Amino acid sequence: MTRALIFVSCIFATLFSNAEIVSDGDTMVEQIKDTVDLNTEKLIRMLDHDPDVFLIDVRTESEVKELGSIGRGQNINIPSGRLVFEVNDVTSSDENAAIIVYSNENKRSILAANQLDKMGYNNVKNYADGYNKWVDYGNPISLSDMAPDSILYRTPTKIYKEVVIPSSVTDEGVRIPKRTVKVEVEGLYSAIGATQPSTYENSNHNNNLSFIVTSDGVLVFNAGGSYLIAKSMHEEIRKVTDQKVRYVVLENAQGHAMLGSSYWKEQGATIVAHVEAYKDIKENASRKLDSAIRRVKDKMVGTSVDSVLPDQTFEREMILTMGDTTIELMFLGPSHSPDDIQLWLPQEKVLISGDTAFNERMLPIFEHTDTALWIQTWDKLVELDPDLIIPGHGGPTDLETVTKFTKDYLVFLRAEVEKVLDDDGSLLDAYNIDQSAFRDWGTYRDLRARNAERVFSRMEFE
Repeated sequence: MTRALIFVSCIFATLFSNAEIVSDGDTMVEQIKDTVDLNTEKLIRMLDHDPDVFLIDVRTESEVKELGSIGRGQNINIPSGRLVFEVNDVTSSDENAAIIVYSNENKRSILAANQLDKMGYNNVKNYADGYNKWVDYGNPISLSDMAPDSILYRTPTKIYKEVVIPSSVTDEGVRIPKRTVKVEVEGLYSAIGATQPSTYENSNHNNNLSFIVTSDGVLVFNAGGSYLIAKSMHEEIRKVTDQKVRYVVLENAQGHAMLGSSYWKEQGATIVAHVEAYKDIKENASRKLDSAIRRVKDKMVGTSVDSVLPDQTFEREMILTMGDTTIELMFLGPSHSPDDIQLWLPQEKVLISGDTAFNERMLPIFEHTDTALWIQTWDKLVELDPDLIIPGHGGPTDLETVTKFTKDYLVFLRAEVEKVLDDDGSLLDAYNIDQSAFRDWGTYRDLRARNAERVFSRMEFE
């Protein structure tokens, strides 16, 4: 019998064996004396020290969606009503697992800590300040939906880049020092997706969807992960311009890049992708749709793979001239996928990198990802010397930042795996590589072990 079932059985036994019943939850909270409480300072210190601690948010899913949750990598949401049934799956029934529970205030979390203690967990703590105080103190939070009135996780916004203005001297002899200012990138907008895996809450909008308004139509970068995502994106475009969407460019063949293609074809747009993406979509589109339906369910309504194949493909480069705007589509080499492409705006020195570059989250390494070639491709990206990069995931940023989240992580992981191989280590040793420096990156808990496994498996034969 599992801990959860034993605990529930004990509850019923207690209810039927005792004549006196606690009148309300507040009374129960007052009677619980043995919780180990943390204030905000101690919580931050513990999260900084222990990347493997389970920070369990016991509030309802609707509260999390509306109010957000603690923005640290260890955070997990298990509503209190499901806690005793699901916590064993999260902790692998490890009675010594370090667990911290929290709610808005210091009530439900006390009850949750008490439940876990009775289930046999012996290292449970309660965040006594609560989520409301965490927010009041200005600590980082995470939102599962940044645009609750739209199926998009976040609606598109205007993109700006930083420009350095050199020092100068006025006619009156006054010296103006060098300064950095933000300037608008003409016609460029982006809807930045969630930095977690595809979920029902983010509607399969967990990548970046961008569009460029020119004097001769609109180009969209990524079709979106569903018919409804594409339709919602088009509604946002119409708020900016009434020009026709002429091209939709797919960064690769992943579902969240291409499953909205049928909507755009209905609007008369031309779908453009790399030749390898064409082959992948042709072979695997149905499987990718089925996978998305399992995760996103009814939000995939209207999505079909009957007309998602790209209309135009290229191998190395494709240049589109739209009015006064020159748009260069490039394949710099294999990276996250063998079909990843980039979009370059030479006049603005702005790069929409696709999944060659990541920000704010841990990158995923697929079975077909060649990390050695990805690092070589990265050097070609650096040669462009972009002023601004819109990565495949995470917000627009500079080259230094995406380097930290992409190349530096790849170099680190390959170096650690090489140490394991040099010491005749096993796959288990690769799983145990210390990646705690990246614990606050989105998808850390989901990807760290899998990434180590896949790098190890490939490097064994390099």
